[in-house]
Amino acid sequence: MADNFPNPTRVLIVYYSRTGSVEALATAAAEAAREAGAEIRVRRPREVVDAAVMAKVDGWTESAARQNALYAAPTHEDAEWADAILFGTPCYFGAMATELKNYLDLLGPQWKRGLLAGKVGGAFAAASWPHGGSEVVTLSLYAPMAHLGMVILPTGYTDSAMLEAGSPYGASAIVGSENRPPRTEDLDAARHQGRRMVAITSALIAAGEMPNRQKAP
Repeated sequence: MADNFPNPTRVLIVYYSRTGSVEALATAAAEAAREAGAEIRVRRPREVVDAAVMAKVDGWTESAARQNALYAAPTHEDAEWADAILFGTPCYFGAMATELKNYLDLLGPQWKRGLLAGKVGGAFAAASWPHGGSEVVTLSLYAPMAHLGMVILPTGYTDSAMLEAGSPYGASAIVGSENRPPRTEDLDAARHQGRRMVAITSALIAAGEMPNRQKAP
């Protein structure tokens, strides 16, 4: 397990959430990864629209302020620090949130220098409806991970939790038009994903297969 290593496995969770649904999945994954012995950073990209636009959507301004007080914005240093990165997003018209895409687009310097190659990557999503795009969006996050040279780690059906919620590609939640909180089953799937990220990443580190692992200070 991760806590048997002199330097704990480092997991970065970068998520965007407007209402808190994806935040709940991120929190569940983070808690499970931490319990598995990993060092965790949770980050939330900032909005790319101005306050006037946010004010037109009920609760957006307040939710963003609350979350931003809890989680710093992700940086290049966060990505280089991590051994594994989990990306989480809502589904907007079958695509990831612009805020998350913006962060990925800013990783060009890391791509150019190959600094994220060999790190483990995974994804999770939330949608309003059963066919709202959560699987498509999760799979779409695999593409930038591939370009960055990351080791893509799906959840598969590697735990009974994945038979009750999520998909073989990653944890997910269907929250409805009223933005219901994720179900217990959804959170269990996210927890399994967090634990699995730590287990597989730790095994790669132990085998010497993490060439870009940042040395501990």
